[in-house]
Amino acid sequence: MTFPRLRLRSLLAWSGILISVVFTYVAVRDVDFDLVWSALRESNYWYVAPALAALAAGVFLRIVRWRYVFRPESRPATGDLAHALLIGYLFNNVLPARAGEAARVVALHQRAGASRLETVGTITLERVFDVLSLLTLLFVAVPFLPEVTWLRRAALIAVVVVALVLGLTIMLAGFGDRPLRFVLRPLARLPRVSVDRAEQAGANLAIGFAAIRDVKLAVVAFVLTTVSWVALAVSAWALFFAFDLELGFGAGLLVVVTTNLVQVLPSSPGALGVFEAATQVALGAFGVGDSRALSYAVVLHALNFLPSLVVGLFVLQRHRGFLRREPQPSDA
Repeated sequence: MTFPRLRLRSLLAWSGILISVVFTYVAVRDVDFDLVWSALRESNYWYVAPALAALAAGVFLRIVRWRYVFRPESRPATGDLAHALLIGYLFNNVLPARAGEAARVVALHQRAGASRLETVGTITLERVFDVLSLLTLLFVAVPFLPEVTWLRRAALIAVVVVALVLGLTIMLAGFGDRPLRFVLRPLARLPRVSVDRAEQAGANLAIGFAAIRDVKLAVVAFVLTTVSWVALAVSAWALFFAFDLELGFGAGLLVVVTTNLVQVLPSSPGALGVFEAATQVALGAFGVGDSRALSYAVVLHALNFLPSLVVGLFVLQRHRGFLRREPQPSDA
């Protein structure tokens, strides 16, 4: 790894930690910890079971979605994708700078022989579908949510962002790999990178965007993405009952939208602090106090964090070559 790349990753890691510290301060500054501990002690944790089941359903839908954004002729097996995705979740939870995305690429290449650049393209496309789906859900749900100023503004921003992302998506669909070839051509100035290799990298990366050039695949991927977010919203909603929070499904959906959109920012491993502050903002729209919201956020975060950590470690143990891999030939 070159020095500039190391420096960039270090900068992202430290900026993420700083952002998490700031969000953690925001989350706890007005909190009565006696109320937090009391809420945690008195909660009915039987409701964790249905919340966990809905979460598992959401993860399964994401595995299926990832499979659909690959080209049919290079589509890995569902088991291989599940393996790589769970390793990615593990690394996102224990390392900063979204290291799990790179881990997914390496794990899938080792297990299924998938092109690394094509896989990067599919993961990028997943993020596009994630943002489009979250913002669409927010826009659709706003009329049924409390009349809070920041929600109305967020809905307007959602319309603008969706329009921009759709425009970029249509451009990529219409021009194929030419935009990516053009963007990556300056890489030829780097040592040991030729113009042909840079352009080939652009072509291979564009392969990962194949789903957006197939209307049927794009629709299926978008629907799977949306249903997976709804499953996560059901998980968040089910956990309300554990804390006697008399809130509807819309509140669970808003928690999912805010906690996931805010993770676009760099943060510490597992989005510590960022997740809790975002949950407080979402529940604050429904009149839930910061202390009660924090107790709920801690349990919801643990529900999302601990199972993926345990399962990810188990999968990683079975994938012994991941941490002791031999050098692989480049697949531009």
